[in-house]
Amino acid sequence: MHSFLTYVFLLLPLQPFLFCHAFPTDQKILKGASKGGSAADVRKELKKAEIIPTVIDDFMPSLFMQVSWSANKTAELGNTIKPKKLQDMPNVNLTINPPSTTWFSNVQWVITLTDPDAPSRDNPEWSEMCHWIATGISNTDSISTIPLGSENSAKFEEVMEYKPPGPPPKTGKHRYVFLAFVPANGTAEKLHLSKPKDRQHWGTGKERHGVRDWAVENGLIPVGANFIYSQNKKQ
Repeated sequence: MHSFLTYVFLLLPLQPFLFCHAFPTDQKILKGASKGGSAADVRKELKKAEIIPTVIDDFMPSLFMQVSWSANKTAELGNTIKPKKLQDMPNVNLTINPPSTTWFSNVQWVITLTDPDAPSRDNPEWSEMCHWIATGISNTDSISTIPLGSENSAKFEEVMEYKPPGPPPKTGKHRYVFLAFVPANGTAEKLHLSKPKDRQHWGTGKERHGVRDWAVENGLIPVGANFIYSQNKKQ
């Protein structure tokens, strides 16, 4: 056990971690990330920020999604973080609701990051901008904690390499939206996801198109979300 923990801590500065664990249904968890509330509260915040339905169709989260960076910054469903604090690939934690644990066992997870406000929210002609697609993440035991990159997890793969948020000057605040997906058919087999041919519009060539189109194309459904705001210091 000691050697395994040592291995985990050695990996910490090098790459992100995905942790999956269950929580009691009546427990108020993730005080920052979920504003101390339930899945319904997370959904409410996504609607308030117009992420539902602008970025993704309406859904009820099946899990809570924590995202943090090495600069000691955490996504809290709409807090603002300076771009310079977001340069390192983030750590991601998924906390699963017990009624969903059986269904989630052995599935392949997909994590994405998208910017629907490129170059600005008022003029989203480049939106959406793809910032990250990570896959090859599996959870063989939904009660346990499994770090990415360890000998106990599937091989971590970046379909689209993490591109740190970099909102242009004088474009106001951008929403940077993290979404967790699973295969709609619940398969445990290795996913072969399509890679967007361009970050802009997620390769669709159509304004306001992005992660939703890509998820449908790849047979994925959303199960969790979180987001931040970030803006260039020159406004």
